[in-house]
Amino acid sequence: MSSPRRTAPTRRSTLLALPLGALTLGTLAACGPNASGGSGGSSEGEGPLRFSWWGNPERAATTQAVIDLFVEKNPEQEISAEPGDISGYFDKLATSVAAGDEPDVITMGGAYPAEYAARSVLLDLGTVEESLDLSAMDENARTNGQVDGVQVAVTTGINAPGMMVNRALLEQAGVEMPDPESWTWDDFAAAALAVSEATDDGIFGSGSVFTHDSIDLWARQHGQILYTQEGRIGVDVATVQSFFEYSKMLVDTGASPGADTLVELTDVGPEQTLMGRGLAAFMLTWSSSLTALSEAAGADLEIVKIPGESVEPGAWLQSSQFYTVSAATSSPEAAAGFVNFLITDPEAGKLILTDRGVPAVESVRQVILPELSGTARQEVEYISALGEMELKQTWIGPAGSTAVAEITPRHQNTVLFGDVTAQEAAQAWHDEAVAAVAG
Repeated sequence: MSSPRRTAPTRRSTLLALPLGALTLGTLAACGPNASGGSGGSSEGEGPLRFSWWGNPERAATTQAVIDLFVEKNPEQEISAEPGDISGYFDKLATSVAAGDEPDVITMGGAYPAEYAARSVLLDLGTVEESLDLSAMDENARTNGQVDGVQVAVTTGINAPGMMVNRALLEQAGVEMPDPESWTWDDFAAAALAVSEATDDGIFGSGSVFTHDSIDLWARQHGQILYTQEGRIGVDVATVQSFFEYSKMLVDTGASPGADTLVELTDVGPEQTLMGRGLAAFMLTWSSSLTALSEAAGADLEIVKIPGESVEPGAWLQSSQFYTVSAATSSPEAAAGFVNFLITDPEAGKLILTDRGVPAVESVRQVILPELSGTARQEVEYISALGEMELKQTWIGPAGSTAVAEITPRHQNTVLFGDVTAQEAAQAWHDEAVAAVAG
């Protein structure tokens, strides 16, 4: 599971870290109009607001339709579209920021809001509250856009970890689905192993790849957290060790594929995953992956709560992407008003649907439900159900968290391949992760 905390596009199938079947705070953001030291942005008198994002042609067409709708409702304001491809988007952004020529409204992901806030590039959105009302947004989603308590980003939509289930494969294997309201990780392992044993070679109960997000989930269920609000590592060595041990057990028993297969599945699209190929009964991944995985598998998949949630919730509401405003914009109120439109306008919501994640405003979620496919409705209903639970807060990860995402699979793989013990790998992971976020 990745999702920059996560920098991957919303429609990418980014997977969680347990070998199950698979989505990262800095200093205060300055709020002065020229805080970035450049001349980026625009004003009503100088030209249109510039709006940048990444994505495929389908997203570009949808976004242009939303821009046209905004201009129709606000004819005094022009919007200049600046779409890009994810592969070069953030390099281009870094270049434009260095030149003091960044867009007014910038789509970001992962730890980028924290990194740019630390460089005083982003506007403190608390200074434009008259134009940007976040009161109707889910609280966890709202605070997810804060750095050191300052609102520097607004979620475009919500993702959350969830367990995908192929009930048809369970029935084929003669395995009963545990109660998702109360199942434990032991229940999951037993069911996954039973599927692997009762089906042909190449079919597994669980199939996935690794990222550090599963460690966050594991840590939360053990009363800890991957990153603290202060931007430090909040999970201890013993908890990471137990996470590695559980992962190793799934591989050794055959509940999940072997380490070599899991490595090959790292960062693949939905159609290449075992779940997407109809070869896995369970997959721990982001809720937004349900539709793409169902289409790839040609099956009616469903999403249920993660094992262990009845003991202590570990799931969280994660921003798929963020909207940010340049501190150098000459039109802070206009830029904020445009962001407000993107997240709260019902007609805009009907155009965007779940392309940038499930809307973080419940009223917009309800408006788009009739427009969605069955699996997309499941995604929305799952997010709404989580929104009613008492979940631990999530913050934009510290700048070094992008490195932790690379540290995790490297050490986890050494355990899965049997090169080191889980304790040795956990200690090495912890030492490197602490150093990475120390800055």
